Amino acid sequence: MPKRVDHAERRAEIAEALLRVAGRRGLHAARMRDVAAEAGVSLRLVQYYFDTKEKLLLYGLEHLTERFGERVAARLRAAGDNPGPRAVIEAILTTSLPTDEAGRTFHLVYTSYAILAVTDEALASQPFIRSPEAAEDQLTDLLSKARDANLTHPGTDPRLEATTLLALAAGLGTSILVGQRSPESAVAVLERQLDRIFRERAS
Repeated sequence: MPKRVDHAERRAEIAEALLRVAGRRGLHAARMRDVAAEAGVSLRLVQYYFDTKEKLLLYGLEHLTERFGERVAARLRAAGDNPGPRAVIEAILTTSLPTDEAGRTFHLVYTSYAILAVTDEALASQPFIRSPEAAEDQLTDLLSKARDANLTHPGTDPRLEATTLLALAAGLGTSILVGQRSPESAVAVLERQLDRIFRERAS
């Protein structure tokens, strides 16, 4: 009896191969042939699932975002039951930093997608461009709840602080990648910024 093929699993394996290649060589240099070799499958099979490189890139972005969400959820589980707004924000921001191999791949490849979207109309038209806005909205909502619960310092502007935190995390992530600062010092900078916002460190 022929082996049943799990198409979702096969697509995910190809997407993982794309992320590994892009993490080593950059997204712009990730050819479909290279992805096929990395996945240990034929180029024809990659083209069967993704008939254009554009479709492969878009699916790869979805997979990258999904993996990021799983890593955030894992951090929150480790933080215990019912984590507060600060703990959730910390989980989101620290997960985005390239402090380990998964974080390095996320930051490098996600940034590469953003740069490509500047000149690629197909990528620019995708929901990816709205992702930063979604993250800002999420952090703004968390900070609003924290403010309403009197967990933040007086005068806290949730939207402004959310924007600041995301911009800070993005800049810190790049500084880690280029060797300007260590992961530990980047996390310390983030913690300092959160201390400016929240009354207490406890979540």
